[in-house]
Amino acid sequence: MADSVRPRPLIRKLPADVVNRIAAGEVVERPAAAVKELVENALDAGARSIAVAIEEGGLKRITIEDDGCGLSADDLLIALERHATSKLAPDAEGRVDLLNIHTMGFRGEALPSIASVSRMRITSRAAGEAAAEISSDAGRVDGPKPAAFTGRGLTGTRIDVDDLFHATPARLKFMRGERAEALAVADVVKRLAMANPEVAFTLENNGRTSLRYGAEAAGEAGRLARLGAIMGREFSNNAIPIEAVRDSVRLSGFAGLPTLNRGNAQMQYLFVNGRPVKDRMLTGVVRAAYQDFLARDRHPMLALFVDLDPELVDVNVHPAKTEVRFRDAASVRGLMIGALRHALAGAGHRASTTVAGFALGRARPEEAQPVGLLWQAPQAASLRPAMPPRGYHVAEAPAPGIVPDTAPAARMHDPFTAQPARPFEDYPLGAVRAQVHETYIIAQTADGIVIVDQHAAHERLVYEAMKRQMEDGGVRRQALLIPDIVELAEDEAARVLERSAELDALGLEIEAFGSGAVCVRATPALFGEMDAAGLIRDLADDFAEYEAGLSLKEKFEEVMGNMACRSSVRAGRRLTGEEMNALLRQMEATPHSGQCNHGRPTYVELKLADIEKLFGRR
Repeated sequence: MADSVRPRPLIRKLPADVVNRIAAGEVVERPAAAVKELVENALDAGARSIAVAIEEGGLKRITIEDDGCGLSADDLLIALERHATSKLAPDAEGRVDLLNIHTMGFRGEALPSIASVSRMRITSRAAGEAAAEISSDAGRVDGPKPAAFTGRGLTGTRIDVDDLFHATPARLKFMRGERAEALAVADVVKRLAMANPEVAFTLENNGRTSLRYGAEAAGEAGRLARLGAIMGREFSNNAIPIEAVRDSVRLSGFAGLPTLNRGNAQMQYLFVNGRPVKDRMLTGVVRAAYQDFLARDRHPMLALFVDLDPELVDVNVHPAKTEVRFRDAASVRGLMIGALRHALAGAGHRASTTVAGFALGRARPEEAQPVGLLWQAPQAASLRPAMPPRGYHVAEAPAPGIVPDTAPAARMHDPFTAQPARPFEDYPLGAVRAQVHETYIIAQTADGIVIVDQHAAHERLVYEAMKRQMEDGGVRRQALLIPDIVELAEDEAARVLERSAELDALGLEIEAFGSGAVCVRATPALFGEMDAAGLIRDLADDFAEYEAGLSLKEKFEEVMGNMACRSSVRAGRRLTGEEMNALLRQMEATPHSGQCNHGRPTYVELKLADIEKLFGRR
């Protein structure tokens, strides 16, 4: 039987409408993508006011109005042709530089792609020109022709996109629900509004205004105001400015305090030359910068803006232009991490105001129940100090030469024992008034009170002190008069002893002591008296989770943080007034003391005005 010969396939040139529909599949995957492309065109046209309206998630109708420079009738006709754009001009030799992009759009694909899968009408007026309109039904163009223009300014453009994907009904099967598509459109508008605070934006959904952002003044204040309008007032109240320059790369923006965090990374934004982008690098940058302050399942809020020479970044690596490629990504990453760490260090002991707001929200007055007794002041002759209730310790300054017996007291290291140069109430964290439940310190400030978690606060102080000593050559240690012998399983002991040299740099000196035992000869001097056996067992558990060959340098902050946590002043330990005031002064002088190593706040500040509101005085 003769072998059958397969016919040779013929190579055909696709019709223009099919080409446009294929392009639409790459560029316009959902209504939000169409909105993004059209709003970016408006921004490139110099618009200062942009209105977006959608119906049924954008699938039934999308309308974009702007007050930009507008289009003439001749421009309208060319605008619907594929790869026709005003944003790229050839040089004298006819070459076009795709690495020197200064506009949001540049390919000339958006309008013809959207027009090929919808019913589109464009009405526009340019300066000195009569208004004109052009329409397209699945790529079949009608016009341009004269039209009435009632736009947002003397010049501008209105684009109506009806029945998106009606020419490709199979695409409609892959659309999400109306609410999901509307949320995606809102996210696009928010990102573009964040990048352009000097432009006014509105978004209507099914005839109802869902977003409205007025134009903000140029500069840092205007940007923060726009970010606050989108990310929430809590962000603008608790954001620290970011500003750094390296070579020709400039980084600016705002980052939230560590205590202002979320359960996901949705409130982290990156903009490159004014373009909203989604870059996996941002996740690593944020994690590296905040690793001292947040648990791995918590995420800070921030908006970062990178501005650099267009030739140092390639924006033509993704059909929707949502990703970019830096020529020197490592340098940009280092700049971002360094700038964030520097800004966080400058925040000092500051903690988010949302912590106090949450506390006030939970402390709602309940209706008091009458007890049938009337309190009467005691007779003057019988006045004596009352015994505080159980768990409540009044902080009194000790008389000269008297050392209060508060054993077992967790002593602060290097406390401020001299009299302060000014009243304690004038310090940011105030003067100690009491310790309650042997866990929380109550301090009075000039205009309110501060409640400090003594364990969380001391944990941060110990951790920061360990970091400083490591930078100076290693954590100082204290030798044990009688070494501690810690019994472990053989595999656990082996894991710990494998890292003995690395632990030595952290001030923990250990050595083998027979099979399945570890001898602890010295511990970090910062820790004072501590449960060395418990620390070794905890470290053995930690090391079991680390990858083979992973050095402690890669987990440096985590190991030090865990060691600091296990050795700091525990809840349930009574402190003297002197020790508590020393703790507050050290917090004021220590960077990042507003949160512990896991991102929890170390203190809550309640203003007197807020307390008065709780009691109906305001």
